[in-house]
Amino acid sequence: MISSGPQPVAPFSHAVEAGGFVFITGQMPTDPAAPDAPLPEGIEAQTRRVIDNLKLILGGIGLGLEHVTMARIYLTEFQRDYAALNAMWPSFFEVGKLPARTTVGVTALAVGALVEIDLIARRP
Repeated sequence: MISSGPQPVAPFSHAVEAGGFVFITGQMPTDPAAPDAPLPEGIEAQTRRVIDNLKLILGGIGLGLEHVTMARIYLTEFQRDYAALNAMWPSFFEVGKLPARTTVGVTALAVGALVEIDLIARRP
């Protein structure tokens, strides 16, 4: 667990490392400083918050987004939010170095979130 990371919404570890790979549990758009605060409005704001939370987890184990090899994204409003997510996604990574990615439409997410993202990273 990363002490500065978001409060878990279920029983899990923020990250688990095995054989040089780090598996980061799906993060929600909650505010680590105010876990009961309302979620940000809209897919862009929620995605930015999720990425910020993932960066906290990665930073807590000495890694960053540049170490991400795979991302899984879950959207509750796939048709509505997919294009907006795609438009902002490259801004989180170095040009030409996007991780592999799967995006899945789901019926619901914890805490009423629009987006959840989990990652696989590799320690250099």
